[in-house]
Amino acid sequence: MRQLAPSEMLSIRELLQMESNALTKARATRAIVQDRDLQKQVDAAILAAEGRVKGIQQFITENNVVDVTGVH
Repeated sequence: MRQLAPSEMLSIRELLQMESNALTKARATRAIVQDRDLQKQVDAAILAAEGRVKGIQQFITENNVVDVTGVH
């Protein structure tokens, strides 16, 4: 585990925010899509976004990017 530079921590935070926003939008879009083929594409996009968010969260946890001591 190495110490991240402030610019790297900011980039990780921004990347997580971007992916979270995209996931929220994809979930909202899924609710209004009528076409079955398009629904499948949106479902795949949601699964991919969830994987990216979890990956970023895991990186943050493993590298102690954010001190979450005492946070519930």
